[in-house]
Amino acid sequence: MSVRLRWFKRWRPRSLQARQLLAASVSLVAFLALAGYALDAAFADTAMDNLRSRLKNYATAYNGSIDFLRDGSLYIREQSPDARFDVPGGGLYAEVIRPDERWSSMSAEGPVLPVSGRMLGPREEEFTGPLEMVQIDGTRGQVYRYGQGVIYEPEPGHEIPYTIYVMEDARSLGAQLRVFRSAVWFYLGITGIFLLLLQTFILQWSLRPLRRVVNELAKVQRGEALRMTEHHPRELEPLTDSINAFIESERENLDRQRNTLADLAHSLKTPLAVLRTQLDSGATDADLREEMDVQLRRMNNLVSYQLARAASSGHKLFAAPVPIESNAEEIVRGLEKVYATKGVLCEFEIDPNARFYGEPGDLQELLGNLLENAFKWARGRVLLTARPTAGAGSSKRAGLLLAVDDDGPGIAPDDVAKILQRGVRGDERVQGHGIGLSIVQDLVRGYRGEMQVSRSQELGGARFEVTLPPGL
Repeated sequence: MSVRLRWFKRWRPRSLQARQLLAASVSLVAFLALAGYALDAAFADTAMDNLRSRLKNYATAYNGSIDFLRDGSLYIREQSPDARFDVPGGGLYAEVIRPDERWSSMSAEGPVLPVSGRMLGPREEEFTGPLEMVQIDGTRGQVYRYGQGVIYEPEPGHEIPYTIYVMEDARSLGAQLRVFRSAVWFYLGITGIFLLLLQTFILQWSLRPLRRVVNELAKVQRGEALRMTEHHPRELEPLTDSINAFIESERENLDRQRNTLADLAHSLKTPLAVLRTQLDSGATDADLREEMDVQLRRMNNLVSYQLARAASSGHKLFAAPVPIESNAEEIVRGLEKVYATKGVLCEFEIDPNARFYGEPGDLQELLGNLLENAFKWARGRVLLTARPTAGAGSSKRAGLLLAVDDDGPGIAPDDVAKILQRGVRGDERVQGHGIGLSIVQDLVRGYRGEMQVSRSQELGGARFEVTLPPGL
């Protein structure tokens, strides 16, 4: 069992180049084999047709040389159409048969030819073979035979029927086939070797962009490059764009964590300095206890705030879609209890196709802070709008537009920049707008979106509009 496990660990899947080369080679060999078989079959059929036509021409030539004497006996007037008919065992054989007479060419003397065929009707043709025979040297062989039925009419009403048979040794046809097959398979083999070499070159050339992607990724891993280049084929652009987006997302997360730690350390300096001053000043136990309670509460608030910011995980490249309406309803139910005395009415305009691609906690943080701010300042009405924004291509997921309107006093244009300023601590914010807006701003930036603050055209108060871009 251990040997088998070690073998499985050593085994690695074949590379893409090996897979494609193997598949292309098998396909090429199969294609060449089928092509060779088809050419061989086509040539054999053509050779057989040519043989039949040639034997028919010989029979026609003999038919033109046949005559009959006064006594009705057969007479051949002219020379044979081929010299092999005049050589015993020459390979071409002719027979003329009648019901009571049979004539054979000189080449038929010696070999044992197949039994003479039957008498054929007028204009009837017959082509058969291969038929067994015995050569003049005693060896066995085969012949192809063509027959043609003829009616000779020396005078009206007097017909003389006869049949001409012409036979050819099958060795000539076999020799043609062997020459053709050797030539075809030789040239197909040369062609196959050339095409295999060409396929190898084409595969190496076509897979070169993949090797370049691997090399660039290795440079990114070694720290020699910050991101993948953008000069890649269209088919690889989604892959390289996703890798770059992942790299940037991780780099942003690292920067966010560093900023959170730096902000937390900076925020804790003041409470710690106050406590040190109280200890060094020799304050009474009661005063020291009271100041410590105040500063501890302050530090607890600062830690909670910074942890809330660190919890905003930001842009997720492969996040599942999160529905908007169900999360919004849960948040609104809680806010209606908190602000029950105000009797605020929250309305929804949510597109059923609207989805948030990220962490559910980030969506709750976005909606929670925006809706809580609206409930706090609204006189009686809040409107939540959510709808998808189309991507730049069919392969991209849709973006998202979130907007929260209220009928409160609104925000002065001069205060908008202060509200959206990054890194402003809670005690540096504009009065009346809590620390949640800073978290919202960080979340939106983490998802590479934008947030705008303006006057609500529908309710007259403030309008916070968040736009998240389409994803890959």
